Amino acid sequence: MINAPIGRSLDSIIKRKVTPRGDSAITHYRVIKEYLDYSYLEITLETGRTHQIRVHFSHLGHPLVGDDLYGSESKRIERQALHCQKIEFTHPITGEAIQLTAPLPEDMLKLFDKQP
Repeated sequence: MINAPIGRSLDSIIKRKVTPRGDSAITHYRVIKEYLDYSYLEITLETGRTHQIRVHFSHLGHPLVGDDLYGSESKRIERQALHCQKIEFTHPITGEAIQLTAPLPEDMLKLFDKQP
């Protein structure tokens, strides 16, 4: 679990950072597989701060592969290696429990194919 408050970075209108003056932010994670220079994680958010996953892992010294804003550009992928596999919520009008899933996209699957 990462429990570190997140607030706006003073030098940017976009960037966020871990700061004692920030709002509570809690990220749960589990390592699924470790590769030579990165890991495949399952992440569950307890809170929903802007850039929460990106900020928390960068703060720990493990930025997302391909995340040029928080410190890890990559030639392996042309974007952040971040994907929402499943989201669950209650429909605000009907009260119905909604669950949506999406498989990993091809560019992320290629990250796993190239590692031992």
